Amino acid sequence: MDALDALINRVSAPRLIEPAPTAEQREHLFKAALRAPDHGQLRPWRFLTVEGDARHALGELFAEAIASKYPDADEETLTKARNMPLRAPLLILVIARIQEHPKVPAQEQVLAAGCAAHGILLAAYAQGIGAVWRTGELSYDQVVNSGLGLADNEQVIGYLYLGTPQRDLRVSPPVNVDEYVSGWVGKAQG
Repeated sequence: MDALDALINRVSAPRLIEPAPTAEQREHLFKAALRAPDHGQLRPWRFLTVEGDARHALGELFAEAIASKYPDADEETLTKARNMPLRAPLLILVIARIQEHPKVPAQEQVLAAGCAAHGILLAAYAQGIGAVWRTGELSYDQVVNSGLGLADNEQVIGYLYLGTPQRDLRVSPPVNVDEYVSGWVGKAQG
């Protein structure tokens, strides 16, 4: 698959089954991530892989976080949290590592980590691997962050779920570029 095809046609694959990406495919995923734009070459990211029984441990951590935030959460809600990591054979947690820098603000570092995550998604699509980027309140939860061993300068920016698509990928509808692009001709007059 050529690069433009991956960039233009990539879609999320929310229903994923075994097998997970191979070691060779993972190498390509992470090499693509490491090519993200990176002002100052700070490498303001790191990745955690979660698979096998570790997915159950992550599910327990999610349930703990929900129970901590919502003491009245019912068993159905806690079970749903426990099952979240079981939706794919491999999860890659993308973590932004914010560093003090005189020329690279925190927001730019988070954006760079987001570009690294997008690189993984594009490389997955190019290799025929199904992938979807999920966030939600557990991405920003202190109980989860602590359980993952995140430092004070780190934050989860997404959970990438990867595996074999359970069904054929949908075809993304065409988008009219003109609806999102315009020319600027100078300072607005107020």
